[in-house]
Amino acid sequence: MTERVADRLLRWFDQHGRRDLPWQQEGPHGRRDAYRVWLSEVMLQQTQVATVIPYFHRFVEALPTLGDLACADEDTVLALWSGLGYYRRARFLHQAAQRCAEIHDGELPRNFGALRALPGIGRSTAGAILAQAHGLRFPILDGNVKRVLTRYHGIHGDPGQSAVEKELWQFAESHTPDQRVADYTQAIMDLGATVCVRSQPRCGDCPLQEDCVAHREGLTAQLPTAKPGKRQPVRSTLMLILRDEQGRVLLERRGPQGVWSGLWSLPEASDPDAAWRIAEQWARVDDARPLSQFTHVFSHYKLAVEPLLFDRASARPGVADQPLQRWCDRDECAALGLPAPVRVLLQSLQADHEESP
Repeated sequence: MTERVADRLLRWFDQHGRRDLPWQQEGPHGRRDAYRVWLSEVMLQQTQVATVIPYFHRFVEALPTLGDLACADEDTVLALWSGLGYYRRARFLHQAAQRCAEIHDGELPRNFGALRALPGIGRSTAGAILAQAHGLRFPILDGNVKRVLTRYHGIHGDPGQSAVEKELWQFAESHTPDQRVADYTQAIMDLGATVCVRSQPRCGDCPLQEDCVAHREGLTAQLPTAKPGKRQPVRSTLMLILRDEQGRVLLERRGPQGVWSGLWSLPEASDPDAAWRIAEQWARVDDARPLSQFTHVFSHYKLAVEPLLFDRASARPGVADQPLQRWCDRDECAALGLPAPVRVLLQSLQADHEESP
């Protein structure tokens, strides 16, 4: 059965698999570049391929090697990552590159344990790097693979639970072939991404449909078992946009804890009175204009944002010298790691400012 699954997936991959993804390019030794494989694996966590590709191109154009990433400052890394979300991934990526520069001669190690010891690299990511870049026999278990194996074997229960995940790892291990490991790894990921999709899977196009439990028993809508639904709480905040005559805005670096940690963002306040106190702390201001509210959705809650524009603000002396606050023009904002909704908000305001007489 193990060979049958792998053989069918490989035959399907030879006809329908994706071979033109930017991180699949082979290096001078006929293998995919481990750095690019690693970067793609991290970017693809909780993010779809179509979304990742332009970010991947931008990232490797600016930082083409692991050494370049290790030498980059955090603001550069976060600016390149801005918009992908889950910024902890970018920080771990940066920290792991620096660790490699320190103790692995500037390369990703080929040892599974050494890879696992790097920040942000779990079992599946380590396996994917070794299988994709070096052809070594290691299983993977990302979200797409979990869905394929859950349906194929008819496994009930939340795939995130330890007992279910342990069972899935056993199946992932047993199905991984000894030959063409990189192609097999890509094949099972591709099957989950393009055929065995979350809603309305295309079972008629699946090479595993013949003995897939979910297909046979009509359980594709029930498997994988969904997590118990929770109503997302809503939090509210006022975002202060202090903009001077030159169109510069005041940004502040967020602390190491909480959402958007370490990114540059807009000052925030809990109510209008607090907003005025904060604004007057950093600039001389005359009036404030509320802008259109919006809601940003995080994994565990929703953030209702009310932007408040303090236009033609005049910076108080010494603000530019503060390590956690700075006035930034458009180009400076583009070079910093900003939360995606803040970047979009500032870009729209910049466009309005340039069009105004």
